[in-house]
Amino acid sequence: MFSHVMVGSNDINRSRKFYDALFQALGGKPGVEDHKGRLIYAHGGGIFMVTKPIDGESASHANGSTIGFAVTGPEQANAWHAAGLANGGKAIEEPPGIRQNASRRLYLAYLRDPDGNKICALHRLPS
Repeated sequence: MFSHVMVGSNDINRSRKFYDALFQALGGKPGVEDHKGRLIYAHGGGIFMVTKPIDGESASHANGSTIGFAVTGPEQANAWHAAGLANGGKAIEEPPGIRQNASRRLYLAYLRDPDGNKICALHRLPS
């Protein structure tokens, strides 16, 4: 459905520390910086990028948006959440745990990254 996700950052080095820790908690590798100064993370068939806005304005988070990262289970979601908190993230919403919707049980963990972007670790539990 999509080719990649990109978020803006006002401090690429701060974002590198945060996202390197998150992706390593998922079994991924640290980000690679391209010739334009963007961080690129490739993991599990997806691409996630972090950049300073190209219009020269300050980066800001998208109100109402969430970027979800697939995880293998509650343990990986908890490690992801802990890595984010230890590297400049902020816990939001309910603590990591099981949520029930009309048809599924999900294990979710939510954070705000250092620039305020809302991100989530998600694992679909068996019915």
